[in-house]
Amino acid sequence: MSGQVLITGGAGYIGGLCALELLKAGRDIVIFDNFSTGNEKTADILRNCGTAGRVAGCERGDLRSYADINAVFRKYRIDAALHFAAFSQVGESASRPQDYYINNVGGSMNLFRAMMEAGVKKLVFSSSAAVYGEPEYTPVDEEHPLGPINVYGRTKLFIEKILDDYDAAYGLRSVRLRYFNAAGAADSGVLGERHDPETHLIPNILKSVSSPGRKFEIYGDDYPTRDGTCVRDYVDVRDLASAHLLALDYLAAGGPTDRFNLGTAAGSSVKEVFAACEAAVGEKISFSLKPRRPGDPAVLVADSGKAGKILGWKPEKTLSDSINAAWLWEKKTRAGVK
Repeated sequence: MSGQVLITGGAGYIGGLCALELLKAGRDIVIFDNFSTGNEKTADILRNCGTAGRVAGCERGDLRSYADINAVFRKYRIDAALHFAAFSQVGESASRPQDYYINNVGGSMNLFRAMMEAGVKKLVFSSSAAVYGEPEYTPVDEEHPLGPINVYGRTKLFIEKILDDYDAAYGLRSVRLRYFNAAGAADSGVLGERHDPETHLIPNILKSVSSPGRKFEIYGDDYPTRDGTCVRDYVDVRDLASAHLLALDYLAAGGPTDRFNLGTAAGSSVKEVFAACEAAVGEKISFSLKPRRPGDPAVLVADSGKAGKILGWKPEKTLSDSINAAWLWEKKTRAGVK
């Protein structure tokens, strides 16, 4: 791949970690972010990480503006794009559906239009297991019925369907990577989650350690699972990054549009995650039990066999690996290092 890789949302959590792995692999990248949830410190770290690849540019812009994204394609020699930029809070999407449709779907269409005008026809899209909705069976494979139950999931599914049409009409080939529960941080704690508010389980447990008097809340312990708490599939962000590299190689080799689940096929319950966090921090963590939240399925685990067979992807990191990396990041963040 001779050109540069555009990364929309490249200063965010998963986008930033994937950008770092591309740089390590010797790829030159262009970051595009409006920094509403992405962090300028992430961009600075990527610029100065001393890798084989380089940050050819870091552009502040908004996908809701076609002029902003089109200018990037005119300025740089883009060969392919990784598309992470999106609003991503499930609860918020219910109260702000218009914002989510304009930003996620409308912004994506501006990106695709700019790609077509520039003749760039390779895209890796950050999709989500939310496109499946309530699981009818588990592990969930790519043939599972699609029925998102929230606005956020619907925006991801709509974008996938738009990409089908763009492939058929314009030859825009895409790989849609449907993440399950992303976790962890970069090696040595150089990058990690910076969400505000934080909605993910592991960082919230770890943050509770540094909040005197705060008890972490577990919602429901009467599910039909091995310990009564919900089971989820936690996939390390470093493994997600490796999947994006493989997806780029797949498209560069002429691979057709396709979709792949990314998970470990080994679910962990909330109590198991809690115990693993206690092991990482070396102390007991207080929690309180609350009633179930509506819409939380008992088990949601991925079947990622297709990604292994076609992309050659295999998750390498364990839940403990993810939590240890996240704890290192949390300690550095707390100390003001990052």
